[in-house]
Amino acid sequence: MASSIARFSLSPVAMAAVLAFATAAQAQTTTLQPVTITGRGDPVIDVGGWGDVPLSKSPFQASVLSREQMRDLGVQRLADVTRVDPAVSDAYNTEGYWDYLTIRGFVLDNRYNYRRDGLPINAETSIPLANKDSVEIFKGTSGLQAGTAAPGGLANFVVKRPTNDALRTVSLEWRQAGTVRGAVDISQRFGESNAFGVRVNAALEHLDPRVNEAKGNAQLLSVAGDWRIAPDSLLEAEIETSHRSQPSVPGFSLLGGSVPAPVDPRINLNNQPWSLPVVFDGTTASVRFTQRLNADWRVVAHAATQRLTTDDRIAFPYGCGAEGNFDRYCSDGTFDLYDYRSENEKRTTDALQVALNGKLDTGGIAHTLSAGVLRSQFKARFQQQAFNYVGSGNVQGTAVTPADPSLTADSTNRDETSTELFVRDAIKLNPMTTVWLGLRHTHLSRSSVDTSGNSGPSYSQGINTPGIALSHEYAGGQVAYASWGQAVESLVTPGLPAYGTQAGQPLKALKSRQIEIGFKGRFDEGTWNLAWFDIDKPEATDTGTAYFVDGSRRHRGIEANAAWQHDRWIVQGGAQFLHARREGSQDATVNGQRPTNVPAATLKLQARHDLQAVRGLSLQGDFVAESDRTLLPTDGSLRIPGWARIDASLRYAQPTSAGLINWRVGIDNLLDRRAWRESPYQFGHVYLFPLAARTIRVGLELAL
Repeated sequence: MASSIARFSLSPVAMAAVLAFATAAQAQTTTLQPVTITGRGDPVIDVGGWGDVPLSKSPFQASVLSREQMRDLGVQRLADVTRVDPAVSDAYNTEGYWDYLTIRGFVLDNRYNYRRDGLPINAETSIPLANKDSVEIFKGTSGLQAGTAAPGGLANFVVKRPTNDALRTVSLEWRQAGTVRGAVDISQRFGESNAFGVRVNAALEHLDPRVNEAKGNAQLLSVAGDWRIAPDSLLEAEIETSHRSQPSVPGFSLLGGSVPAPVDPRINLNNQPWSLPVVFDGTTASVRFTQRLNADWRVVAHAATQRLTTDDRIAFPYGCGAEGNFDRYCSDGTFDLYDYRSENEKRTTDALQVALNGKLDTGGIAHTLSAGVLRSQFKARFQQQAFNYVGSGNVQGTAVTPADPSLTADSTNRDETSTELFVRDAIKLNPMTTVWLGLRHTHLSRSSVDTSGNSGPSYSQGINTPGIALSHEYAGGQVAYASWGQAVESLVTPGLPAYGTQAGQPLKALKSRQIEIGFKGRFDEGTWNLAWFDIDKPEATDTGTAYFVDGSRRHRGIEANAAWQHDRWIVQGGAQFLHARREGSQDATVNGQRPTNVPAATLKLQARHDLQAVRGLSLQGDFVAESDRTLLPTDGSLRIPGWARIDASLRYAQPTSAGLINWRVGIDNLLDRRAWRESPYQFGHVYLFPLAARTIRVGLELAL
């Protein structure tokens, strides 16, 4: 960032300053009401950026996975979100590592596309869900919501807050082969007029999934509190600390020039005697103060800090030196095996946002306004790494090699600061028609230096990302809209000697743009939505001697979702049809190719029935189907076939004198299908991940 802009760090002193500001606020007249977001009904999507506008009237597509849905589906990690939304799919998701999501065919950047209660966080870690009230998925370009981010969308974690009524919940779950998880969720209000509230979540897990050599453990402790200082003044604070230790599971790959048949999903190629677990430790805290100025205006100051420590270690299969192919395994099922270790990785993120939200009328035209500033700072500190060839492994997982933990490779330390100014205005021209206008200006400052002290790229740049939409309610509860927006990715040219005189020079900010036309509707027993979108994203190409913008990726698609509830039935689901292609590249072999690991069609359905014969018993079935995926960026003929999976579950709500007990039993992959689930092209290499084996889960939840 330019030297005129001061750097900052959200130390305990800064947190105390925010707290002091909250305490000094003056009382007003109206008690602030908490917002409860659920998976059904008409939620407000916080990450959408348009305040209290419900999703049914917002000019974008989004979905919410509620706490109740997460419990019923057995969701334990971010990757499980892919079960529900047809626009969301896997992107290098494996046991024991951090999760990736793809939205509308674009992989979300774990450094920039994730939010926690609306503030930026780093998702290069394992994010616990036991203290999360919901997960919001925003779909499409996000230049109005985020300074820099990949164009597919955003994921936002909504933290559990103190409830108005006392809450006491204890849960226990067993999952095949031997994973056991226990958790408690306690909320209580106290003090005069229940001015104070506290909520505690704690979870403890012994991890033993249906993958060999992948045992581990995880813990979480979180505390959230609030103080209703005065009728118009609300202070909220929370902190969570988590730990997860588990060996990760690498992917399989092409065998020479052929796509192998799906393997036993229990095989773990990271099974050397010297294999060590990946360890994630994280602490995140935030303070938020809301002051209502009058009936129409309020100011919100929100600060957060995140501290991550990671030990990233794996026996890593990569390429086939014997055949000169480094993007796949050998024809005979062997591969080059490396001892990879990057320990004591430190990532810190600090963010402070101050926003003013309100409504006003000008000449009979209603405005819903939001303006503010977001200041964020990110630091990454690493040690030297080991990435050493130790011999040949095989896809049967029977080869044994020696270890070589020598620290032979440098890592890159990074510093980034961002100042974002934003303004949004929803202009209601009449009771049926709204114009949505917004602009975000982002000023970036980034620098790097490797662990040997060699400086890398350092630069600053300013970026403007406007957005516009028009919506019209053409009938009661039925809305049509059209929107145009942008997303920005700011990349750094690799600072290697082979890159010649332009080495280390930053590329121009890459602006994606999206056009979207959508329809939304609500009726007595359900909801529906339909959207057509067209996203054009500039593509950066790395040739080894140059790094430049080379054409684009064009993703055009149709997404449809619906939910229906009648009597004892709840049915919901959706489909996405995506035409994704490379265009305008100097490499003719790339043009016209579908990007790797992107299904052209997805279908996801859920149906639940409450049995009349047995009061409290519900049966649910889930169906997921995805079309084929390509493996190589220059050859669309090599593909993994499409696949389908059925999950089944039941829930029995049993009233007792102690409280309500919810019994849950589920079977994921009911028919024990064998298939390749996804095919990420990662690190210049094709990887194949299988569908998880059929897994039984049993749980109980006692609400006192």
